[in-house]
Amino acid sequence: MRATLLIVLLALTVVSRAAADPLRPKVVIVAMFEPGKDTGDVPGELQFWVEREHLDRVLPLPQAYHDVRANTDGSVIAIVTGVGNTRAAATLMALGSDPRFDFSHSYWLIAGIAGIDPAKGSLGSAAWADWVVNGDLGHEIDSREIPPDWPTGYVPMRKSRPFEQPHEAEESSQVFHLNPALVEWAYRLTKDVPLPDTEAMQRMRTRFTGYPNAQRPPFVLKGATLSSETYWHGRLMNQWANDWVAYHTDGKATYVTTAMEDTGTMQSLTWLARAGRVDLQRVLLLRTASNYDMQWPGATAAQSMFGEKFTHYSAYRPSLESAYLVGKKILDALLADWAHYEMAPPAAVK
Repeated sequence: MRATLLIVLLALTVVSRAAADPLRPKVVIVAMFEPGKDTGDVPGELQFWVEREHLDRVLPLPQAYHDVRANTDGSVIAIVTGVGNTRAAATLMALGSDPRFDFSHSYWLIAGIAGIDPAKGSLGSAAWADWVVNGDLGHEIDSREIPPDWPTGYVPMRKSRPFEQPHEAEESSQVFHLNPALVEWAYRLTKDVPLPDTEAMQRMRTRFTGYPNAQRPPFVLKGATLSSETYWHGRLMNQWANDWVAYHTDGKATYVTTAMEDTGTMQSLTWLARAGRVDLQRVLLLRTASNYDMQWPGATAAQSMFGEKFTHYSAYRPSLESAYLVGKKILDALLADWAHYEMAPPAAVK
């Protein structure tokens, strides 16, 4: 009995100390998947950060998908959310609510790979997201049963036909607008970062005749990302994505990339900000293109989608490198001028 009481008192002491003197990360790296170990094997979105930024400390986080990785002084930490909006939302809420951390001045650098619209960018390109749009909330009719005058069988929530007006503004779950000044600062700082290119990427690019941006070497750009737990692909779905993003942002956003987790991540960060746990004006989202989101001219959607496999996309490793190289530029800038950026987010300069 006495031993049990001592254990309880010790646990309460640890929690009390964590709340009294929490870790105050300057930058939080958010990755979405890691196919194996955190170091030493086939890399995912976390591995380069762990190895190159010496995130050698492991802070257990059993209530989330993955433990926290941290450098020696805790100024930089990283986490993997798990694939999909559900895991991302749960992991970020678990991390953001943990009393061992104080995120009131932390910057959140969400960095991962994505599919890219060949009309906007090329393999290995890095896109800073200015808007995040949810691609899951809606009604759907099987494509074999949609009315002949409909462009898609996917209908906005509480509407009776595709893209029905007037557009209804949703509570914070459908659309998220990131801090424009911070996004512009990140873009300007990184727009000339050299990005890796390979012969395999060059061969794939040549197939996209009629898409000049798809044929460019990798470059840095800005644009909206569409978040959906369904891995969609193809020319018609690409058109839906462009229309869906434009509809839900009243034409303010331009669709560029597609991934699975970002509205889940942004939802948790939004509610954590409402609770005073994080500063939503300090969130950056970077997506790098591991593959195109549709087929090249002359191919079918199925040929394109299933011709490439997870961890074997045409630009899989180069896109991971791009995410690290571009994100590293931001990480270094924030840390180098922390005395200033701790007080207020950086603003774009002309």
